[in-house]
Amino acid sequence: MAELDVAGIFMAPIVGYVAVTLVLFLLLRGLLAYLGFWRIVWHPALVEAALFSILLSGLVLL
Repeated sequence: MAELDVAGIFMAPIVGYVAVTLVLFLLLRGLLAYLGFWRIVWHPALVEAALFSILLSGLVLL
């Protein structure tokens, strides 16, 4: 992926990946909350960080 041009400012491609990952993460987090997944998780913040990392890594690899 090439550099992103946002209003004349060049940004690293990771910024675009993070933006897409954030949208996917919020949708998935809402779905998991709706299904009651967070009640069985010992440390929700740790699981959320791992989930975000997995989504970002997968998106970058694609």
